[in-house]
Amino acid sequence: MKTSDFDYNLPEELIAQTPIEKRDTSRLMVVDRDTKKIKHKHFYDLIEYLNEGDTLVLNDSKVFHARLYGVKEETGAKIETFVLKPLADNMFEVMIKPAKRLKVGSVVKFDENLSMEVLEKYEEGLAKVRFFGCSDVFSYIDKIGTVPLPPYIKEKLDDDERYQTVYSKDKGSAAAPTAGLHFTNELLEKIKQKGINICYVTLHVGLGTFRPVKEDEITNHKMHSEFFIISNDTAKMINETKKNGKDIYAVGTTTVRTLESCYQKYGDIRATNMDTNIFIYPGFEFKAIDHLITNFHLPKSTLLMLISAFYNKDDILKAYKEAIKERYRFFSFGDAMLIL
Repeated sequence: MKTSDFDYNLPEELIAQTPIEKRDTSRLMVVDRDTKKIKHKHFYDLIEYLNEGDTLVLNDSKVFHARLYGVKEETGAKIETFVLKPLADNMFEVMIKPAKRLKVGSVVKFDENLSMEVLEKYEEGLAKVRFFGCSDVFSYIDKIGTVPLPPYIKEKLDDDERYQTVYSKDKGSAAAPTAGLHFTNELLEKIKQKGINICYVTLHVGLGTFRPVKEDEITNHKMHSEFFIISNDTAKMINETKKNGKDIYAVGTTTVRTLESCYQKYGDIRATNMDTNIFIYPGFEFKAIDHLITNFHLPKSTLLMLISAFYNKDDILKAYKEAIKERYRFFSFGDAMLIL
């Protein structure tokens, strides 16, 4: 299967540059896998498709200020560092730009309280580094860093909270789990009042989710790992929902990857915390979820491959074609799709 099979042409003006004023007034394309019918709704209409006893699963990971700007100590050369995930003892996996300016042993200074030393260098600008100069490194990075908006968003974000879900709590993501950005506290309350269960997983979004596919053949693409947590309460709720013959609605591809990784390892959903580098593409057999809420994804991305596995590639690309015709907003700050 070729990466080019997942390409489509998107007019640049349909890439949403700013979040919509009220989160749940974004548009919602509803795609029925059985009938192949498409309906055009708003996100607040989601509640119409959820039934009493169903369970909505969301990723509560919180974005931290993962982008740092510093200078190489020896030369004063400007260095941009994108902090991806903690490893141990103030060591982190990062992406460095431009990576060629640094070698193992190079030191980058961000301010009087924070510097980093390059310990190992990998491909594509990735590196293992050690931060030093202050006691609580992670909190300090979050304090002095900036929100790591995707490169296709050119406009400055006025309010950092708009790149967080309203229910985010566990800090550790280098990018937002964007399908959740559409929910308001009021909509979540209405969903609960209808008798629908809501539970949370935590997957810290890193490079694995957004790394572009550079291989011609998709099976040659290697995913980077991301860390996730499933609590006892969440596992119990999901298993009870399935036992009762009700449906699981996954909010976002990160939630899908969390639940399907767990099922792939254990054969069921259980309390666990682990790294996953699961790569879901057409041919994958879904075991954990019944329906998916997601945004519109970049051409040739692993996220588009995942939703093409959940429905099918040709029908997904047809739906995307209709979304373009109907002037939907695409990508992180864009509109949403519900796949039934």
